[in-house]
Amino acid sequence: MLAEQVINGLVLGSMYALIAIGYSLVFGVLDKLTFAHSEIFMFGGYVGVLTVALGVPIWWAIPLAIVVAGIQGLITELVSFRKFNTPDGHITAALSSFAAGIVLIDVTQKFWGSDPKDLGIPNTIYTASTELFGLQIVYIKLAILIVTLLIMIALQILIARTRMGRNIRAVAESSTTASLLGIDVKRVTQQTFFIASALAGIAGLMLAMRGGFADPNVGLSFGLKALAIMAIGGMGDVRGAMIGGILIGVLEGLAFQYGLGKLSEVLVWVLMIVVLLVRPNGLFGRSVNRELRA
Repeated sequence: MLAEQVINGLVLGSMYALIAIGYSLVFGVLDKLTFAHSEIFMFGGYVGVLTVALGVPIWWAIPLAIVVAGIQGLITELVSFRKFNTPDGHITAALSSFAAGIVLIDVTQKFWGSDPKDLGIPNTIYTASTELFGLQIVYIKLAILIVTLLIMIALQILIARTRMGRNIRAVAESSTTASLLGIDVKRVTQQTFFIASALAGIAGLMLAMRGGFADPNVGLSFGLKALAIMAIGGMGDVRGAMIGGILIGVLEGLAFQYGLGKLSEVLVWVLMIVVLLVRPNGLFGRSVNRELRA
């Protein structure tokens, strides 16, 4: 049914949005891209594998994914970005983060192998559902959608209404000016990496819970889509990443509904080309890409 495909699209799009928001946060603050971000997303699924293997309820994997992915983000910032903060350090930092992502993939495959790893969640969880107005609603998909939307709302509040959020926006506007105003730029950068990576880890966990398995090869495809979504929404724009991610997810769901499933993988790229031809700075972007808005 059409409504069911829209719901599937919203679930998938919310995960796209979480990854793209992470990219936007880092790009907005540092004006740099971290290519380890997609692999931190991938590892989020294996946090679910660990949680189930330890006999802990699967929903406890959410705070664990936040901590694990956040720490991975801090390590990426330390290893790949802190020493390359000069104007000509963009390429070096990008290559270093790419190498960090490759190391994470290799470590993951050494422990769990190169094939998808079953989470071990009982099938009854995936079949449990209810009918509402003739629409079959699967509980786990509804739970994933609610969790991801609540996280995005919480992020909006954090960026717009808290001191941490104001500091992040100030550094995104101008790190030099922010430093003169007494803001600890180094600390804000670390906070940004922790938040961005935590979002990626949660998205990876949600994807693994949605399908019932963790895949070490999923980071590349989702990471590239998230980069395209960030460009569609506007480089460094959190709101654009949210709306762009959900939009792409719904469009993919509609493509499957109308028998165009084979074209779903190219939709994001076609839309990116069209949007950038009309609005080179993205749907919500401005001429100054470093201006982070929430």
